[in-house]
Amino acid sequence: MSRLPRHWWIAGLALAAAIVVVLAPLASSDPDGLERVATDHGFADRAQGSPLNILGDYLFPGVDGPLSTILAGLIGVAIVFVVMWVVARLLARREGQR
Repeated sequence: MSRLPRHWWIAGLALAAAIVVVLAPLASSDPDGLERVATDHGFADRAQGSPLNILGDYLFPGVDGPLSTILAGLIGVAIVFVVMWVVARLLARREGQR
């Protein structure tokens, strides 16, 4: 299996970041589908917080306005990139052992 050149990784990361910066301010503040169903059927008040809630409601703590959503999105992109990079390294190492 051949390695993808570094500039493709950088271009993909830059594209994902650009999409977040452009589209995050356009995100709807309306509840998502599951939240809307819970509200409509009267059990939204029984919801419990998740122990894995990193950036609740896609907002960066301490920052107001669209910048908060953009920062939360960029952190999400970074987290996904790091997880995928680690998985790729582990799979490459495993493939090399065969």
